[in-house]
Amino acid sequence: MKIVVLAGGNSSERDVSLSSGGMIYRAFRDNGHQAILLDVYLGYDGETDGIFEQDTDWAAQVGAVGEECPDLESLKALRGEGEKGFFGPHVLEICQKADCVFLALHGANGEDGRIQACFDLLGIPYTGADFVGSCLAMDKGITKDLFRAYGIPTPRGFRQKLGESEPGDIPYPRIVKTSCGGSSIGVCIANDGSEYKKAMEEAFRYGDEVIVEEYIRGREFSVGVIDGKALPVIEMAPKEGFYDYRNKYQAGTTVETCPAQIPGEKSSRMQEIAERVFAILRLKSYARMDFIMGEDGEIYCLEANTLPGMTPTSLLPQEAAAAGMDFGQLCGEILKLVHNGR
Repeated sequence: MKIVVLAGGNSSERDVSLSSGGMIYRAFRDNGHQAILLDVYLGYDGETDGIFEQDTDWAAQVGAVGEECPDLESLKALRGEGEKGFFGPHVLEICQKADCVFLALHGANGEDGRIQACFDLLGIPYTGADFVGSCLAMDKGITKDLFRAYGIPTPRGFRQKLGESEPGDIPYPRIVKTSCGGSSIGVCIANDGSEYKKAMEEAFRYGDEVIVEEYIRGREFSVGVIDGKALPVIEMAPKEGFYDYRNKYQAGTTVETCPAQIPGEKSSRMQEIAERVFAILRLKSYARMDFIMGEDGEIYCLEANTLPGMTPTSLLPQEAAAAGMDFGQLCGEILKLVHNGR
């Protein structure tokens, strides 16, 4: 099968996307597919005829995710002179030649429904949620509104636009996060007014709306869902701090346990909520929901991820492994769902 693994982009999660894309590309090549790894933002400058018969040479350079977010300003200098728009040279042309595009994109312009809508108009099959589900899940403000409307337990909080006055009152400590971000980029814990001011300034660097929530002290979990069915629960226990960008992608910084060592009724409850969120947000194919369990045992759903990470330290592959599915089989199952209209 001719497969484009689409990665990179120009979001703050670019490096995570490239790491995911490299893993997926190698898995498909190892399983005999005519796969290529394509950077959606930088594109491809060579001859496109016969591209699926070639190896992607630069895939060997894709490695682990660094400790810091990428410098997106320097990325612009790599674009060709006069190149405009999001798609790099020949990206759409190559994607139209593929049997399927495996979306390994994370963050803005990849996980928010824009590419999905474009591909729908062009008749390009792709993995993951469609443009509606992607949009609903990417905007945490909309996600929170739907959680409350459908009775999904989630921390108290409010959303605030840049320049607006605070619309609610949440006690300290508070969690501050950008409304349309991922990988815990722009997420801070504020213990007082001074820290809160700095946290708001940091979060507004990544968008014009932020989410402010009560801080729930407890244990962090995640639950992947494939075709509407939940995988085993995984627990993430950072050795220092909270589950931030560094602790998510630097090997050895977080202890991950799957299946999570919690009572069966707690695991079942999280899996049930994850499946409900999958349906409420109109997701397709696969996704991952993040949770926290408070010290009192109460469970709260934090958000949904429509294109979960597939890096060497990512959670979904670990959950799939606990269910008896290796990385190549996981990629193959996701691909199969596209051709089954799921």
